[in-house]
Amino acid sequence: MNMTFFKRGGTWSLPNILTYGRLVAVPVVVSLLFWPDLHWVRWTALGIFAAAAITDFFDGYLARAWEQQSSLGRMLDPIADKLLVASCLLMLTAIQTINSWSIWAAIVILCREMLVSGLREYLAELRVSLPVTRVAKYKTTLQLVALGFLIAGPAGETVLPGTQMIGLTLLWTAALLTLYTGWDYMRSGLKHVE
Repeated sequence: MNMTFFKRGGTWSLPNILTYGRLVAVPVVVSLLFWPDLHWVRWTALGIFAAAAITDFFDGYLARAWEQQSSLGRMLDPIADKLLVASCLLMLTAIQTINSWSIWAAIVILCREMLVSGLREYLAELRVSLPVTRVAKYKTTLQLVALGFLIAGPAGETVLPGTQMIGLTLLWTAALLTLYTGWDYMRSGLKHVE
C-alpha cells in the first residue's frame, strides 16, 4: 500500500479513522437498541455511543493540531455526526424512550439538520462557506449528552434515578439551541440567496 495513503490529510489519517469509527458505531448502537429491555444491552449501547461521541471532538482537534485536515474529513465529519444523532433519535422514539410531546424535540432537531445541510450544499455551489459557530458546537455536545442519558434509559435509572427525565430535559434544551442555531444559519445564508 502506498505510504502517502497514511500521510497528512490522507484517507487513513488518524482523524479520518476516528470518523470512520463513528460511522461504524451507528449501525451497532441501532442494532443494540432493538433489545431495549435488557440492561446490559443499554450499557453496551451507551459505551459504544459515548466512544463515538468522544471521537467527534478528537477527530477535528487532531486534524487541526497535526495539520491533517482533508476534504474527505470535512465532508464525512458532519455526516457522521448527523447519522449518529438522527439514528439514535429515531430508535429512541421507536422504543418509546422518547415519546409523547418529547417527539417534537426530536423532530425539531432532525428538521434543522436537514435544512442546514441543504443550505450548506446550496451555498457551496455559490462558493460561500457557512462555518460552524461556537453555539452550534455547544448544541451538538448537548444533543450527544442528552442522547447518552436516554440510551442509558431504564438501566440508568437503577444507578441514577431520574436519568430519563434528565435526558428529556437536555433534549428539549438542545432542541431550543437547535432552533436558535438553525435560525442563525438561515439568516446568514439567506443573504446569498438570489
